[in-house]
Amino acid sequence: MTDILRGMRVVEGSAFVAIPLAGMTLAQMGADVIRFDRLQGGLDATRWPVTDQGRSLFWAGLNKGKRSIAVDMKSPRGRELITEIICAPGEDAGLFLTNLRVRGWMDHETLNRHREDIVTVTLLGDRHGRPAVDYTVNPSVGFPDATGPEGSIEPVAHVLPAWDCIAGNMAVTGLLAAERHRLKTGRGQAVQITLKDVAAAMLGHLGIIGEVAVNGIARAKSGNALYGAYGQDFVCADGRRVMVIGLTDRQWHGLMEVTGTTADMAALAGRLGVDLGDEGVRWLNRAEITAILKPWFAARNVADFADSFDAAGVTWSRFRSFAEAVQEDDDLSAVNPMFADIDQPGIGRYPVPGSPFSFSASARTDPVPAPELGQHTEEILADVVGLSAGEIAGLFDQGVVADPKHPTG
Repeated sequence: MTDILRGMRVVEGSAFVAIPLAGMTLAQMGADVIRFDRLQGGLDATRWPVTDQGRSLFWAGLNKGKRSIAVDMKSPRGRELITEIICAPGEDAGLFLTNLRVRGWMDHETLNRHREDIVTVTLLGDRHGRPAVDYTVNPSVGFPDATGPEGSIEPVAHVLPAWDCIAGNMAVTGLLAAERHRLKTGRGQAVQITLKDVAAAMLGHLGIIGEVAVNGIARAKSGNALYGAYGQDFVCADGRRVMVIGLTDRQWHGLMEVTGTTADMAALAGRLGVDLGDEGVRWLNRAEITAILKPWFAARNVADFADSFDAAGVTWSRFRSFAEAVQEDDDLSAVNPMFADIDQPGIGRYPVPGSPFSFSASARTDPVPAPELGQHTEEILADVVGLSAGEIAGLFDQGVVADPKHPTG
């Protein structure tokens, strides 16, 4: 965490990946992020992976550093409280992140009547207002059709929710841009982004739409090869698999030098009458290049060349399972300043990442655990809404709000 956004207050009404990620990103940069949930928890309260006690590691991972209030959102008073929290006064408040599109009380138009300079950032499924998740958007734009072993015909959906991850960080960008506009003009606004538009935009930015529209090409599967340049996986003598990259001129020459294949590649280029210094040419002739490199890797254990690859600046990596990565890679441990071993209530002690950012003007601090559901209900009602102790006690008694000391049901 850092404190670069200290003083900013953001209210979050969300579920699943993108908006919780956006809120957590802001919290880890020092913003006071208040997440409100139903009394029984949000839609993602028990999302897998979970511990053997049923505690969601997913929820804990995406809500670090936030404050939590549990409210009966079906009750008129509960809705009033949420509105008051979102629209609370203060030049650094009035910022709302959501993917819960609820007309009549949680939409921008209604909130704007309570605070004229409100900034709302809303994530939708698609531009028509239809629901969508990463696992429906990704197939719809074509990536699974181009993913998988060369020559195979079955689509392969990616396990990484890429559009959620990108959309979450774009929601942060949108909120900070709108907040900057408000600082300069005094005016708030509604910011809207859709998951499918995020994917569609990236499809265009990466040249894939142009590849179809201009070249008439629907990209085929190419296994683990790096499209448009040279990059390939190899199985080594110890059974470990590695990925090596020859995208740039420096990467390509470094790979040839360490593997001792410079002369072989020159002979291949002469035989084919091509210039392997061109990355596109390397892509077109990847099978022949791989045939030269494959015996070199097959004859060596990873330990035989790892140090020389690193010393020469070769761009490469080992293939690992999640378990192997956590066990072997120091970058996923407290050795990395981004991580710290912390105690997450109800789960235990394990390595947790803070913000990936390192700001020269703001010191990095350890990540903060995710809150228990409703952990900060009382303090939020007091310091944000401004209720008295008696009023707060009455809300608990009526079951309008809850915290770990005053659960409902």
